[in-house]
Amino acid sequence: MSTAIQFDQLRLPPECESLRAEVRAFLKEEIEAGSFVPWGGTISGGYDRAFSRRVGAKGWIGMTWPKKYGGQERSFLERYVVTEEFRIASAPVGCHFTADRQSGPVLLKYGDEAIKADILPRIARGECCFCIGMSEPNSGSDLFAASTKATRTDGGWLVNGSKIWTSNAHNADYMIGLFRTSAPTQENRRHGLTQFLVDMKGPGITINPVNQIFGKHEFNEVVFEDHFLPDTHLLGAVDDAWKQATSELAYERSGPERFLETIYVLFELVRVLGREPDLRGAEGIGRLVAQLHTLRRMSVSVNGMLQAGKEPVLEGSIVKDVGTAWEQQLPARARDLAAFAAAEPANRASFEEQLQFATMIAPKLTIQGGTTEILRGIIARGLGLR
Repeated sequence: MSTAIQFDQLRLPPECESLRAEVRAFLKEEIEAGSFVPWGGTISGGYDRAFSRRVGAKGWIGMTWPKKYGGQERSFLERYVVTEEFRIASAPVGCHFTADRQSGPVLLKYGDEAIKADILPRIARGECCFCIGMSEPNSGSDLFAASTKATRTDGGWLVNGSKIWTSNAHNADYMIGLFRTSAPTQENRRHGLTQFLVDMKGPGITINPVNQIFGKHEFNEVVFEDHFLPDTHLLGAVDDAWKQATSELAYERSGPERFLETIYVLFELVRVLGREPDLRGAEGIGRLVAQLHTLRRMSVSVNGMLQAGKEPVLEGSIVKDVGTAWEQQLPARARDLAAFAAAEPANRASFEEQLQFATMIAPKLTIQGGTTEILRGIIARGLGLR
């Protein structure tokens, strides 16, 4: 059965543009104070608890959440603007971003009231870092093959197994973990998975670094050995978390971060080619900017749907698939377009550094948040092709 793909025509309202000016002024002050190096991707590092606390003080974390939990009850479109500006500037949002984007909304929807009252305000203040425990060794992007078990015990659950590619686990205070609580059924292999809140500082957890090709420590293996989870840390229904996880991924896959992770390469390309690029360079930049604009319109539309209370899983998957493919291919396109640019040291050093870094991180872009193959399977199913 096919589902219509619908990207609503949407323009950002005036309050978003006034907020954009406020965010840019804040970022300008941070850059001038030396908080971070702008437009440098994550070369300069993307994790800074002090920066996240300053962002929280501005009310820009948990913006859409109820005020009683530390939120501002602002729109998803306003949150979109903050995310876009922070990503364009390569601001160090690593401490709070996962909690803001998806972990907080999961707690808000499925968490115990005492948990929400305690943790959500801390997230909104920029004091709390989250990681996501989904992928596992030997299961790739097939979340339904997860085998890390949560077994019933007195007053809660014992977790044994491991998660892999867990971004920021070594910095995280908490994890939203997807664990197997029952075996899948023949009729439904999605059955038997449950979400839990995990205190990453608790006993029975070992975090092993997984270093990337450029030496940066972002990914981790997280090993659980009889780690105890109290019943209050159960999120949602037992054995039925696949519905929750699918909804959560709509948040993860649709934002501007899914096509802006290598945007600094485009900025450097424009600088290198200068104010009067040749015909080939001008056409190449034009195509890249047109593609970027299309991705942005799609992402804004999805955030408008989230604001309307919809769950645009299909549309979010399209944004993620097309967006990460675009940002993954951008370094090679930029290198090709700049092949005949003047190789002056002052002109090329930064560009070459950016290209090298963006090329090395490119492979992970179409894996994180769901591989291209998984996403295209979701899209095909939505179109009735499988």
